[in-house]
Amino acid sequence: MSKDISAAVREVCLSFPEAEEFLSHGSPNFRVRGKTFAMYVVNHHGDDRIALWLNSPEGAQSFHTRDEPTRFFVPPYVGPRGWLGVELDKGLSWKRIAALVRAAYEKVAPAPLSARIGKTIDIKPPTRALSATERDPLQAPAAKRAVATLRSICLALPEVTEGEMFGHPVWRAGKRSFASAYDQGKGPRLAFWVGSDRQGLLTTDRRYALPMYTGHIGWIELDVGKGCEHDEVRALALDSYRHFALKRMLAALP
Repeated sequence: MSKDISAAVREVCLSFPEAEEFLSHGSPNFRVRGKTFAMYVVNHHGDDRIALWLNSPEGAQSFHTRDEPTRFFVPPYVGPRGWLGVELDKGLSWKRIAALVRAAYEKVAPAPLSARIGKTIDIKPPTRALSATERDPLQAPAAKRAVATLRSICLALPEVTEGEMFGHPVWRAGKRSFASAYDQGKGPRLAFWVGSDRQGLLTTDRRYALPMYTGHIGWIELDVGKGCEHDEVRALALDSYRHFALKRMLAALP
């Protein structure tokens, strides 16, 4: 079978002693003895990058981003701590990528583990590009249908606009978001405000769950991969809209 970039990343990152993979915010992360040395991030917040974020040695970030800005960048969140962003589809050799990952591993690994590495892995480069849906899961047919349904419902409401937040579509009543669509690695989800009093009832249905970050303030997410109906989505969107809309918007509802 042909190998893609995702498989090549795992081959490199898991080649080091006691390296393990775990999932964080929908992205594979790699650690050793509880310390993360690499994150594999695809299209983070809509940036269209296929990248590794590496916990690189001091000075590596400034050196690489200055000399090769088309291949290296300062990643969000962890960049101020010296992490290095590496674009994996910009012609950088996998021998060099493996060396960069090794340096990140050695930064955090206990010395006895680093001493066991030996020769850096020499892998065959990937031969298959990531598909459009692998780069952006919302391009999958089921996700596109769900987003189109939600879009048609939301944009029919008074003074609603569509925007983008963290790389995924949101719909706003005036300036306040009341609905969104995203896929964080677990399939397409639609999110709405329902209030804390309704969350418990809805989550008895396995299609519903509390979303990360906003669940504690009354939001719910619907797993559309497990099925939903137009009327169900419309009811959720309308209730959420009513919570955030101004009086003049509510007065304009049909």
